[in-house]
Amino acid sequence: MAVVEELIREEAQGIISFGNHKLDAKAKVEDFEHGGDLLKVKTYKSMTKLEKNGMFAYESVPGTSVNNFKESETGVTFVVEGDEDAQITVGLEDDTEYNVFVNDENIGRMKTNLGGKLNISIELAGAGEVSVRIEK
Repeated sequence: MAVVEELIREEAQGIISFGNHKLDAKAKVEDFEHGGDLLKVKTYKSMTKLEKNGMFAYESVPGTSVNNFKESETGVTFVVEGDEDAQITVGLEDDTEYNVFVNDENIGRMKTNLGGKLNISIELAGAGEVSVRIEK
């Protein structure tokens, strides 16, 4: 998997890829149209953030490259890569429990806060690609 040179791109079947964890300086793309929504991505080596229609969707510290990001009624799936272990926050439904899978291993059931945010730590240093699946 490689960084997303264009910062955000549309893939097949409602999937997007975004982020570039190799950038030294902040870069962003605003008003990217996808599936009737407007997306905004800000990314560099220290942080990657995605907003959908002005609302929080994804954030990682430090920055990550995210491929095959797909939201559904039951959750979200994506493949993430970074140079360091990352704290990832995903925007989901408020006060809801989700099963979280990392590389198809169930790491537990977690509950979003009242703002719908779910926080997970992902070991990325030296790991290459890591798949994440979060589902109700």
